[in-house]
Amino acid sequence: MSILYDEGQQAIATESRRVLEARTSKDRLLKLLTTTGEVDKPFWDTAVEQGWTGLAIPEEHGGLGLSLAELGLVAQQAGAVIAGAPYLTVGYGASQALVASGVAEAQAAWLPKLAAGEAIGTVAFAEGTAPLPANPKVTFADGKLSGTKPGVTAGITADVAVVLASHQGKPALVLADLAGVTRNAIDSYDNTRLYADLVFDGTPATLLVEGEAASTLALDLLARMAVVTAHEQTGAAEALLFTARDYALTRKAFGQPIGAFQSVKHRIAELYGFVEIARANCIHAVASEGKDNFLLAAADARISATDAYDTAARDTVQIHGGIGATWEGGLHLHMRRARSLAVEQGNLMFWEDLLVDHLGEAA
Repeated sequence: MSILYDEGQQAIATESRRVLEARTSKDRLLKLLTTTGEVDKPFWDTAVEQGWTGLAIPEEHGGLGLSLAELGLVAQQAGAVIAGAPYLTVGYGASQALVASGVAEAQAAWLPKLAAGEAIGTVAFAEGTAPLPANPKVTFADGKLSGTKPGVTAGITADVAVVLASHQGKPALVLADLAGVTRNAIDSYDNTRLYADLVFDGTPATLLVEGEAASTLALDLLARMAVVTAHEQTGAAEALLFTARDYALTRKAFGQPIGAFQSVKHRIAELYGFVEIARANCIHAVASEGKDNFLLAAADARISATDAYDTAARDTVQIHGGIGATWEGGLHLHMRRARSLAVEQGNLMFWEDLLVDHLGEAA
């Protein structure tokens, strides 16, 4: 694709923004923070209605057959309104695992449901501090999964999961129907992420791919989800930039808008730089989809977007002063989401190490 979005992609972004701004409620999101296991149903209903659940799923499986770029643009708008459900990212990861596996029976069973929003997919890779454990403790043998995947995003409500497991001493990606699986819900900093420990105890599962191919595919899937998350972070950081700017232009101190003070205006100018760098890296990442440099571009996007959102969440609260720390103000919604997204799909250390390793190989 071009380094610029075409008219169709821009239309998707504009319409997504219009719909989400009309249907999002800060008060509803605040209530969700204190409740474990509930999702922002109006947001999810909107995602299904608009066809976002099937954006990147091939048409032959009931999707729209679009690319990571279009999904990223929707995620960017979802980030701006602090969307109260994590399904777009992990659902995309699960669907892409099915597409890449080539296992026709699994594709036929789940891809149409995922595309229509009739089923929710997630990805369970991480164990402990490792986003992609070399020797997963969860095992797959005789068609069954055993072990626990901790802190799975959307684990409370997902219907199916793509799980990284050990199979005959080798890594494997397997597909597990989560009906009947024990889910230990986690009361977290951001309950709208629906984190849960998934406990597999002889759970029937289907082998998708194993060996080195499984490790390669798992890293590619993690990078793809990281790019979607980077778009979400960038959209949220941009929304905070506008919030900080607007407040600085109206709030007065010593007879003048606080935006006139260098300590404030310089922070806002710095935020603008963070947001534009993150945006550029997101565009570069989706333009690199399917190319040799995709992992490198995904790492760039993930790192810059995490920095942008973290900085924007912190500085916007500080620019608002005491009101920024109030429950009713709602800026803590962004603070919580920034911290949650910073550790999903691998934290900064993981992506920085990957970036350094790739640059070292290229030197």
